[in-house]
Amino acid sequence: MHTVLNFGSINIDHVYQVDHFVQPGETSSSLAYSKGLGGKGLNQTIAIQRAGARVMHVGHVGADDAWLMQELIALGLNMDAIVGVNEATGHAIIQVNREGENCILLHAGANHCMTEMEINALLGDTEVEWVLLQNETNAIDIIMRAAHDHGKKIMFNPAPCHAGLAALPLAYVHTLVVNEVEAAQLSGEENIERALGVLRTQCDNVVLTLGADGVRYSGEAGGFSVAAQKVEVVDTTAAGDTFIGYYLASIAAGMAVEQALIRATKAAAITVTRLGAVSAIPVASEVI
Repeated sequence: MHTVLNFGSINIDHVYQVDHFVQPGETSSSLAYSKGLGGKGLNQTIAIQRAGARVMHVGHVGADDAWLMQELIALGLNMDAIVGVNEATGHAIIQVNREGENCILLHAGANHCMTEMEINALLGDTEVEWVLLQNETNAIDIIMRAAHDHGKKIMFNPAPCHAGLAALPLAYVHTLVVNEVEAAQLSGEENIERALGVLRTQCDNVVLTLGADGVRYSGEAGGFSVAAQKVEVVDTTAAGDTFIGYYLASIAAGMAVEQALIRATKAAAITVTRLGAVSAIPVASEVI
């Protein structure tokens, strides 16, 4: 089984359960509070691992956060490319309302300490077939070009997204995974059909997640939709990350695209029934 190399964020999540999202000028009390590991990159790495694939996470944390390193070790991660640096660990302040929707404020911190030297050294590993990227680290452009030069397949989740990411060498991306907002920002098209068409001209495969409306795929395997699982939503925080991790793990294992999407959709549905990020991601035996 080939290794996935995930250049991704590692955050400390501060999660506040709230009646409603705090408005400008408002002071409001939370209903509950929890602290734990998160970050799109780490969430996706955990999902890949729990889905049964080999994955190496490339990331940085504050050198003084020894407790966090112990937490990562306890998760059974390959720690060879997780480095302590003299920057604060990235963190997120997350509000979760009564409907299970979230509102997130990020501080990048150590997540923006990727260096070109470590990028090229890690991409030289011949066991690595896939490279996974999000937009919570620096050097995305450099990683894409280097991964392409080393013959790796790239899956890119452009989140958090902005229109400037359209300038990245998206032609090097094997699979682009976006939600409706991200699709519009990258394509410049508000209409979903036109947005999907534009993105398909830039990447070989586009996966468009639609929340409760499921997911659409357009690419080398054709074009089709997969319905979302109907569940009672508690917290959507890591749902998209779970979907991506399970989808990539399934594709890397040789599963057909449609079956991989169905499996990923089931995993994401389990995640939204639980509070938290890492703690909410299911193991493979739960996704049946």
